[in-house]
Amino acid sequence: MKQNQFNSFQWKRSWIVGTLISFITVWFLFFDTHSLLTKIQLENQKKELIERTKQYEQQTAELEEKIENLQKNPELLERIVREDYGMKKPNETVYRIERTN
Repeated sequence: MKQNQFNSFQWKRSWIVGTLISFITVWFLFFDTHSLLTKIQLENQKKELIERTKQYEQQTAELEEKIENLQKNPELLERIVREDYGMKKPNETVYRIERTN
């Protein structure tokens, strides 16, 4: 009879330990602040931010090239100022012609 009680106790103990280990595993995989799910989300966010940084660096290089071109070419600067901003020289009359399709 003692052997039967011992087996029953050992079975209960192993069930409790197994349940506890399962709970801890699930906790660390999904619910903890350092969980696997959180790490995957942070890694994806990091990749997205790196990609956006590359895009911004490319845009910055393009804008710096445009600035350099405008500084070297005053005719281009004057054309942009006249066409895009509608500015004119003193005592100059500007006529805008709109084209219709």
